[in-house]
Amino acid sequence: MRRTIGIIAALAIAGFGTFLLVGYVRAAEDRALEGEELVEVLVIDAPVSRGAPASVLEGSVRLERVPVKVAADGSVSDLSVLGDFVASTDLLPGEQVTVHRFVEAETLLVRAAIEPPPGTIAVTIAIAADRALGGDLIPGDVVAVFASFDPFDLNTFEPSELEPGEVITPEEIFIGSSDGEGGTSVKTPYSTHIILHKVVVTNVQVEQLPRVSDETAPEDAPALAPTGNLLVTLAASPEDIERIVFTAEHGSIWLGAASADTPEPVTPVRTRENIYR
Repeated sequence: MRRTIGIIAALAIAGFGTFLLVGYVRAAEDRALEGEELVEVLVIDAPVSRGAPASVLEGSVRLERVPVKVAADGSVSDLSVLGDFVASTDLLPGEQVTVHRFVEAETLLVRAAIEPPPGTIAVTIAIAADRALGGDLIPGDVVAVFASFDPFDLNTFEPSELEPGEVITPEEIFIGSSDGEGGTSVKTPYSTHIILHKVVVTNVQVEQLPRVSDETAPEDAPALAPTGNLLVTLAASPEDIERIVFTAEHGSIWLGAASADTPEPVTPVRTRENIYR
């Protein structure tokens, strides 16, 4: 009997302690938020799979009040704002629900990833929409890859004898200037060149802003451009993938539209010297 009473007393004390702790934490939160402008946002409470309709997320989200400064861009406080849109990617607990994470179901279906062609390696690059055809890319597209570089140092340089009409590479064009110590600093010029033709796009992840922020927009209004960077997965030979990664690391990449019958002309590296020719 005494043992039973002891257990009940211990549980009561533990419960009371928990109650006091929760009250203290809530009071501390209230003090921290005192004077802050607060807004209501929906927060993911349970994992949500890519493709899940916004209309069925009621049991997977909770409403929280947060300071305006920590509210995510495009955050929502009511699932009805998202209409029939679906999650464009997996959503994890703790994330705020934003319009950027939802797209039309048809859009998600079209953007389904494809397998890289045999013998290729796939790599993903982050690229702004204005450098990737405005974000109008889907898996299966074929693109040309442009590389642009700022001037960079050449540690060793031996100019080659070029024949008329021979293509000049960035390493064969240089800028020489005194380094102030009697030597010469050798640099390449600003340069742009198509480095690859007919590269296959295997996946596109995009944060696209649905037209939910403007209820007055007409039905035939142009689609809004993606916000933020695209994550574009490209498949190519190992050698070509090295060139893509190097350019992404040390220069900048542009993607151009191409088709299966687009010719692959041999063009010179473009610099200020020949851009107007």
